[in-house]
Amino acid sequence: MGNALRFLYIHCCKPTITEDTGSLRPHGVSTTHVEVSALAHDLFQFDITSQVPEGLSKHVVSSKKAQANWYRKLLEAWREAKPPPKTPEEASRFVIQTLKRHQKADVEGLLAFYGLPLPDTLLQPSVSAPTSLPQGVKFELQTLPVDVKAVADGDTITVYVSTTDPRESSNVPREVQLAAAQRSKARAAKNYAKADALHKKITDSGYRVLNHQNQEILAQKYRIRLRGIDAPESSMPYGKEAKQELAKLVQGKCLRVLAYGDDRYGRCVGDIYCNGKFVQEIMLKKGLAWHYSAYDQRVELATWEKEARAKRVGLWASSNPEKPWEWRKNKREGR
Repeated sequence: MGNALRFLYIHCCKPTITEDTGSLRPHGVSTTHVEVSALAHDLFQFDITSQVPEGLSKHVVSSKKAQANWYRKLLEAWREAKPPPKTPEEASRFVIQTLKRHQKADVEGLLAFYGLPLPDTLLQPSVSAPTSLPQGVKFELQTLPVDVKAVADGDTITVYVSTTDPRESSNVPREVQLAAAQRSKARAAKNYAKADALHKKITDSGYRVLNHQNQEILAQKYRIRLRGIDAPESSMPYGKEAKQELAKLVQGKCLRVLAYGDDRYGRCVGDIYCNGKFVQEIMLKKGLAWHYSAYDQRVELATWEKEARAKRVGLWASSNPEKPWEWRKNKREGR
């Protein structure tokens, strides 16, 4: 079962050589910010199998029965954490607080197993620590590589986020967890009909098992509406070009999405960054989208649209291009 569930141990948790020492942490992960994902993976596995990770006993003094008790406590606390730990320091404090009544040698051994900071190395958190996210951002997503088929048009895209991401890990429905584990076993037994039926159950719940770098990854689906722009609809002039440009920008890339909330269609409205580039900026400057000023008053977006108008690029090559929101209204009213 442990091998069948390793699909959760995605590219960000894959054993790698550390740059400074050329060696691995005891758990088989490097020092490059994968510690929290490793812990999330093992809690997920414990929830399904009730088995603690192999090799843990080499780092702690208590029995496997005691170890299982720790993981039950950690799993329950992880589910209740809002949000769950995101950094190694947060994860270390989480473990220390949850297991504060247990032996010091066990707690420190568990931290060392995951490569998390030990108690005497932790700095006291600042109460007034500034956030790095812009005002209004509800949460941030780091996506898996985008499939070109996931681009619906010039301002809408479907992305997937690994469930080992700290934000996602505590929210995966148990029926999805079980279906993913059962699917992995069915594929190992070459029972592909059963595996396909289980995958349909997973996708119907808003998740999908994706293959990335020869690893199977359970991921949650998000439909993203690019915030602040409105691209021509597919059947409008320049609608095809807008879709092609967005696809060219994001195909095969991992995206950073700053989510501001949902629209009335259930899509996540957000700003998208690809390799550090602001995708909405590119779409506006190439004349492949309008600034959606009815919902977004950012001056920079209006400026980028004006620049494209002045250069008569993209849809601005037309003297009077139809606005997509007016086109949709006319379609609804049967004009």
